[in-house]
Amino acid sequence: MIEKQLDITNKLGLHARAAAKVVSVASRYNSRIHVLHNGNPVDAKSIMGLLMLGAAKGSTVTFRVEGKDETEAMNELEDLFARRFDEEE
Repeated sequence: MIEKQLDITNKLGLHARAAAKVVSVASRYNSRIHVLHNGNPVDAKSIMGLLMLGAAKGSTVTFRVEGKDETEAMNELEDLFARRFDEEE
């Protein structure tokens, strides 16, 4: 299992478009991927779960990835967050 904290630095936080991109990445992998924010864990493959986290700009979320492709999944999620979900600021 890999666990990492990622900072949300894009202007709108984990809003619908950003959450959809997280779901898109997570869904490509067989690993179980969970996101925790303020102690609330949700499945990263669930857009409704991600939106319910209410993670705004400046928040930190924790990703827990477990499975055969966990390293690849975490790397792609880290890259997505580093690119600020490909949103223009």
